[in-house]
Amino acid sequence: MAAGTVRSKSSALSFYIHIPYCVKRCGYCDFNTYTPAELKVESSLTEISHNYIDLLVEEISMARAQSDATTVPTIFFGGGTPSLMEPTDLAKVISAISSTFTLDEECEITMEANPDTLTLDRLRGYREAGINRISIGMQSAVPHVLAVLDRTHNPANIEKVVGWAREVGFTEISLDLIYGTPGESMADWEKSIDTALALDITHISAYALIVEDGTKLAAQVRRREITIPDDDETADKYLLADNKFRAAGFDWYEISNWSKPGSSCKHNVAYWKGANWWGAGPGAHSHIDGRRWWNVKHPTAYRERIAQKASPMHEEEFLKSDEIAREEIMLSLRLPGVLALGEFSQEARSALDNFFVQGHFEVGPWEVGRLTLTQSGRLIADRIVRELVV
Repeated sequence: MAAGTVRSKSSALSFYIHIPYCVKRCGYCDFNTYTPAELKVESSLTEISHNYIDLLVEEISMARAQSDATTVPTIFFGGGTPSLMEPTDLAKVISAISSTFTLDEECEITMEANPDTLTLDRLRGYREAGINRISIGMQSAVPHVLAVLDRTHNPANIEKVVGWAREVGFTEISLDLIYGTPGESMADWEKSIDTALALDITHISAYALIVEDGTKLAAQVRRREITIPDDDETADKYLLADNKFRAAGFDWYEISNWSKPGSSCKHNVAYWKGANWWGAGPGAHSHIDGRRWWNVKHPTAYRERIAQKASPMHEEEFLKSDEIAREEIMLSLRLPGVLALGEFSQEARSALDNFFVQGHFEVGPWEVGRLTLTQSGRLIADRIVRELVV
């Protein structure tokens, strides 16, 4: 990273804290995560995590030295499996950020969690550490679907964990679901939806399964051991979820995310609105005012850079104004009412008119010059974006 301060147009800087460790790699996962076996170490994950925290704290001090931002509106612990970390370790990271920046009065601090790593005592420890939002990787309520995904958690633990989270004071609880897994029937998906909605939660994310190159799942598909559902079936599952979520009081605020009023994920909204954030940890990405960079991927390389008091940055890029404009359209269209009709050229406006006539934009927002996708519009959002950014 170049020497000097990153001059930001905004005084706010969010933090993404990457925890790159998992007990086992899921078959569909291509995230930058590592098991002890992959790292070829004999240490326990607890020992590894204790040492890792000091590296994160060091990078946070680099962020302070290189950014003139003052306030932190959100912190997000993602992974990997952040819930493998000790509560005291995550508290140390939060303390490092709060001692070098000013946490916003209503700073949202999220931790992703695998339900099988959580106990009542650990959840209490995370809450006392300052984490105020928890995102639980449920994925499915159906054992044979979880087996295809290589998820090892017991689906029956979800209800216990949500209850414990409420007991220790979490008021913002999210569940992550995946649909479109090979072998998942419509009834299976409906069971997962109904199971999630029966719990005392405030937020749901539902993502269509994407088969990424290099994963175990991709190899199984290539060998024709399993078959990915067709697009029509996947679309039907999205519509079923959206209808059921909205009927239960969850409004969509991004194509794959629904929340109770006031419970949207502020951190992810910051991404979609092009805000500034610092990603700490191996492989973590950062963005400040059109400049993006990403760290070296492997934990060993990351450790070596930090030990040498050197930046862990691997590469960077500077977005041109037209690239920033295209990204703004691509991301903002996923949100209701963010984009204004008046921002588009006459050519793009003609394409938008056609999509409106076809029923892909809500009438009310359209009449006041804003774009909000209908259900059918959300299903073809990528196609609409391609029409707008050519």
